[in-house]
Amino acid sequence: MVKRLKQAHLPFKIEGTDEPLVARAGLALPYEMAKAMKLPEVIDRELPLPGSGRGYKPSQFVMPLILMFHGGGKKLEDLREIKGEVSLRELLEMKELPASCTVGDWLRRMGQDGKGLSCLARVNQRVAAEVLERDARAEYTLDTDATVIEAGKEEAQWTYKKEKGYQPLLGFLFELGLALGDDFREGNVPAGAGAVEFLERCRQMMPKGKRIGNYRSDSAAYQAGVINWCFDHQVLFTITADQDKGVKETIGAIKEKDWQPHEGDRQIAETVHTMNATKESFRLIVQRWPELQGDLFAPDPYCYHVIATNREEKAREVVALHNQRGQAENYIKELLNGFGMGSMPCGETYANAVFFRIGVIAYNLFLALKLLGLPVWWQKHTIATVRWKLYQVAARVVHHARQLVLKLAAPLDKIKLFRQVYEKCFQLSFG
Repeated sequence: MVKRLKQAHLPFKIEGTDEPLVARAGLALPYEMAKAMKLPEVIDRELPLPGSGRGYKPSQFVMPLILMFHGGGKKLEDLREIKGEVSLRELLEMKELPASCTVGDWLRRMGQDGKGLSCLARVNQRVAAEVLERDARAEYTLDTDATVIEAGKEEAQWTYKKEKGYQPLLGFLFELGLALGDDFREGNVPAGAGAVEFLERCRQMMPKGKRIGNYRSDSAAYQAGVINWCFDHQVLFTITADQDKGVKETIGAIKEKDWQPHEGDRQIAETVHTMNATKESFRLIVQRWPELQGDLFAPDPYCYHVIATNREEKAREVVALHNQRGQAENYIKELLNGFGMGSMPCGETYANAVFFRIGVIAYNLFLALKLLGLPVWWQKHTIATVRWKLYQVAARVVHHARQLVLKLAAPLDKIKLFRQVYEKCFQLSFG
């Protein structure tokens, strides 16, 4: 058998080449969008410079990571793929890149005192503002939710899922999918910790003329401080209520005649409630349904779902609005799976927090590319689809008449799309 294989001729040969080829030519497009937003300059202005004169600029750490996330890389070692794209780096004027171990050291340095995180928050604010200022809406809906990232790191803490990891809190603008806020936390930090402070940071991320007009959350935000914050800032809210003693007593006071048919075997009713520390009372929209395999002779044979709100729509409409917050799960899935934030590279939580925030910036830059650069029908695509259809295009980089030329190995319609996005990015840089 071995002798026969040696005698057989392979259908093609495999050899190396020194030709200036690019395997992922489409990564030039998110980089051009970043340049249009002057993101490299913002990064270098906001983040602290290296201690020595020979060190790399902050953008030389952040931009390769952003491109790595766009290209599908998840680990620091994956930066080698960006470093190996010599012609692409020439095209993007990224001739010198730090080694992956150097990037790891930089992440730790940026995270140690927290200053790097606050600086990156301003970078993310720039990306969000560029999108929001070009959107016609003035008011937006903020959905907050926590997620769990499993990690076997020694420093990682146990989460409520009984696994070690981290539990970041995220805030998304429902209408656009923008990640307005992120708080990378230890796994044992309760989801509702610092909820008011997180809301305020999200509010401050909004550019002039834009505001958070609606807020939705699960029961982690069922706190007097959050409800007071919403009333103080004229924000309409729907929050899943904890079924504590006070809420149960309020539900128990609802008369049987006030329960109305809702969906399937569900019934719906509403009442008014207040907490000891809330400044104003609010509505409770209550749904109930028979408990499966329940005791018909139990004091209460029903299961309940309760929504606290200051909205004035009919109860059914409030339920429908509140249920839309499920879209945030799709945004989280895109961030964790699509941009590689489902695993962390470092043993230190503060270094992973910097890595995570850069991932959030990469995610928002992708939304900017879709909303501001690509045709409307591309806006429904996930990053996985855009990688397959747009980023993974082979090309050659050639010099012609003192100018770099990117020659795509692609059909005419895709070449036209590249030109269209490139021209839009160029126009945005003067907008």
